[in-house]
Amino acid sequence: MKLVIIDYGAGNIKSIQFAFKRLGVDAVLSSNPEEIRNADKVIFPGVGEASSAMKMLKESGLDTLIPELKQPVLGICLGMQLLCNHSEENDTKGLGVFNVAIKRFSNEVKVPQMGWNTITSLKSDLFKNVENDSFMYSVHSFYAENCKEAIATTNYEFNYASALQKDNFYGVQFHPEKSSLAGEQILKNFLKL
Repeated sequence: MKLVIIDYGAGNIKSIQFAFKRLGVDAVLSSNPEEIRNADKVIFPGVGEASSAMKMLKESGLDTLIPELKQPVLGICLGMQLLCNHSEENDTKGLGVFNVAIKRFSNEVKVPQMGWNTITSLKSDLFKNVENDSFMYSVHSFYAENCKEAIATTNYEFNYASALQKDNFYGVQFHPEKSSLAGEQILKNFLKL
């Protein structure tokens, strides 16, 4: 199996590579459009700020490639947010795969949300053998609004979509690569999609 992690300068790559290595898969880090297009599975990571990440995607032409991918794609954290229509973070237009807006938590709660929180209302094969209320590790100030594409929700200030799915595209706001056995199970499930 050829697993490619998209390299566009905005990812926490090492922990993702180590997580897949523990599962017996060597993930290739690449920004080459052909290599990404020919992968069996694609990881779209992201750590940082939305507008600068989108700028890097546009400069490399990956902003047009990613939405056209046909194989299973998993966006993680900022990667998931960039797959959405729009982010309030510096008024950033996203890739438009998921028809949902990214909003900022209010100052009524500690921002960013950092640490462990549960995922509930699990739908999709991505969560096969993952229990409702499993704890996942999160670090984020922005969230996807609850929507019909939500396949998991988390409560922080209110319920928001902590995972999304549309066709071959999946997104998780949390970091499965840092989320112990339940997170590892999600990565295993992604490999089987």
